Amino acid sequence: MSVSADYRDPGLEFPSSFVFGAATAAFQVEGATKEDGRGDSIWDTFCRLPGKVHDGDTGDVADDHYHRLEADLDLMEALGLRGYRFSIAWPRVMPSSRGPLNRRGLGFYSRLVDGLLERGIAPVATLYHWDLPQGLEDDGGWANRETAFRFADYARAVGEVLGDRVAIWSTLNEPWCSAYLGYAAGIHAPGRTDPVAAFRAVHHLNLAHGLGVRALRDAATNNPQLSVALNVHALRGEGPTGREAVRRLDALGNRAFTLPMLRGEYPSDLISDTAGMTDWSFVLPGDLAEINQPLDLLGVNYYYPRTVRIAGHAEQVGVGGGRWGLSPWPGAQDVEFLEQPGPLTAMGWSQDPSGLEELLLSLHAQFPGQATVIMENGSAFEDTVVDGRVCDEERIDYLGRHVAAVHRAMAQGVDVQGYFAWSFMDNFEWTYGYSKRFGLVYVDYDTQRRIPKQSARWYSELATSNRIPAWGAG
Repeated sequence: MSVSADYRDPGLEFPSSFVFGAATAAFQVEGATKEDGRGDSIWDTFCRLPGKVHDGDTGDVADDHYHRLEADLDLMEALGLRGYRFSIAWPRVMPSSRGPLNRRGLGFYSRLVDGLLERGIAPVATLYHWDLPQGLEDDGGWANRETAFRFADYARAVGEVLGDRVAIWSTLNEPWCSAYLGYAAGIHAPGRTDPVAAFRAVHHLNLAHGLGVRALRDAATNNPQLSVALNVHALRGEGPTGREAVRRLDALGNRAFTLPMLRGEYPSDLISDTAGMTDWSFVLPGDLAEINQPLDLLGVNYYYPRTVRIAGHAEQVGVGGGRWGLSPWPGAQDVEFLEQPGPLTAMGWSQDPSGLEELLLSLHAQFPGQATVIMENGSAFEDTVVDGRVCDEERIDYLGRHVAAVHRAMAQGVDVQGYFAWSFMDNFEWTYGYSKRFGLVYVDYDTQRRIPKQSARWYSELATSNRIPAWGAG
């Protein structure tokens, strides 16, 4: 596969139908975790556990988006966003995890959708962005098959209320994180460290996706596009063992989701690689057909590529995921993640747009004809306010180069229909709390003041013109 190394291409034009938007997630921005009947999620519980989240931060207030909805919508309109990807908090809509619906909670999302439409912004709704109702976790969480069916009930109930207005529905966000970080490595909610539970979670998340797609198709009345958002890993091998390392991680992290969803099968090498841990007997007859529902869009979340090889021994620094004591790659603990070349973001992630182009071309080769959308792409930097302004040239450079990479993939035949920057505004960054800033809009957490960064102005020009604006020097 031939990939160009030059990504500074201001002036490139996108089709008029291409949507430039921004994204957030409910737990990261809403706050109001105890208001209007909302129940606890697994992240509410996880945040209360000592040492799990930076500085003991919680989502109790976050960006106070729940109370500042109208002002935030006005800001989106002022920036010219053509789409807004948000998530619906399952415990706000179904506090007890089973009916009845919480009408006050659902009313917030109805106002959000109406407010977007009034401002000419397409509503893009994600049903699950990691905030499982705590009651379902108490019953086994995603390791329990019943959770998939409760998700279908939730999808149908929400679809019956919002299914006349939402333009794009996404069932799940990054099920890799939900399954492996939450149930194998234990560093995300619910904090479990059971590899077998993680594989069960993989399957039940896949099943929930298929059941959810079917429920949404039955409930929606405005012919929306249906999708899922996967953090498909861009993997590169190094040395004589690199190809094998890529194969193992690709099976665990990519094909464990793409093949069931898009082809109705699990990869045979995944089954054989994990045979010492599970026999996959939790995959029941008919499940794969249920998972394999037609998708209008495959959502792709991308931040950086990873270079891997087989390590000499499993205790080597960087093996199985780097900073984690337990691996989020069960069965591939001997895979070593190599140090990333700079420049790096504040997360320590490589700023490498070639990985996005490679990934889009790879997905196109594997699933020809499948339309895609970039559901998340963005970067964290050490943003500071100086004289009331936030000058974040690094973020502009990151966005500009990655948007150009999307354009290059499209020029090679990949059907990409939109791009959503992560994120609309700074927010609760999961285990990093409020220490990392990804937003186009700066949030002063003490006052909740919103300050559009320099990148927001640049992105506004992109969103309103569908042409990459010039930026920087060189």
